[in-house]
Amino acid sequence: MQLDLNLLTALDALLEEGSVAGAAERLHVTAPAMSRTLGRIRHATGDQILVRTGRTMVPTPHALELRAQVHDVVQQAHQLLSRERELDLATLDRTFTIRWHDALAAACGPALLAAVHRQAPGVRLRLLAESGSDTPELRRGEIDLESSSAEPSAPGIRHQLIGEDHLVAAVRPGHPLLAGGPLAPERYATAEHVTVSRRGRLRDPVDDALAVLGLERRVIAAAPSTAAAFPLVLGTDLVVTVPRAVTGPALRDAGLRTLPLPPPLAMPPIPLYLVWHQRHDNDRAHAWLRARARSAVQALFDR
Repeated sequence: MQLDLNLLTALDALLEEGSVAGAAERLHVTAPAMSRTLGRIRHATGDQILVRTGRTMVPTPHALELRAQVHDVVQQAHQLLSRERELDLATLDRTFTIRWHDALAAACGPALLAAVHRQAPGVRLRLLAESGSDTPELRRGEIDLESSSAEPSAPGIRHQLIGEDHLVAAVRPGHPLLAGGPLAPERYATAEHVTVSRRGRLRDPVDDALAVLGLERRVIAAAPSTAAAFPLVLGTDLVVTVPRAVTGPALRDAGLRTLPLPPPLAMPPIPLYLVWHQRHDNDRAHAWLRARARSAVQALFDR
């Protein structure tokens, strides 16, 4: 049987995107053309590959078995036909797009940019703010690297745990909470608070932990970022609760003081992951970028 090997590329896209329209957009073809290609794949494999369930399409068990193998074959083919053999950082001309939490970008961006520019002066970095909702840019190749506090579970998404952060309460110098010994849950709750939320939420997991203790804090404001929240805290008696390691440089620059949360507030540590798509596993330039990013972020947890 003569098999069109282009079907493998289409199958890889279909299994990663989970839809005809998404695969068509990724491969820059029309949806009807991709639908016809799916028909050819079904004929070649003797399997439906994707089946409609309600308004979405899901892979068949056979497709799930094929997914990793198909992706590896496609990546090996690209590598075989690629002109790139050795990574020459001095001549590397590429733009990487990184989506990080604003505090992480502020804390690690300068060190990452300095390391990248020193080794590969032709490389440009685009640092984007985190989106307010789940988006498919990483899967579509529009984002090269991002951060996450949750372990990714989507197919084809790789991740690496860099460290675990812990929440602290940040206040201005001379704040009443700094006097009177260790911070008690009741004193913490009775203070006025500001939350950090891209969506303007006035409640977060700290409130759930306080509720277990029968306490409720008074949140009077929400800021979209730590950069916006810290001036509010510096000029008032507001309290903001933030991850210590990631916001450490910004806290010091702002002149804020920190207090550990009282022990009864059993807040779990916050993991920090670097996340990328598996299509970059064999990309030497991307592996180099990941290593530089990992070093820059790891430095926060080593302080």
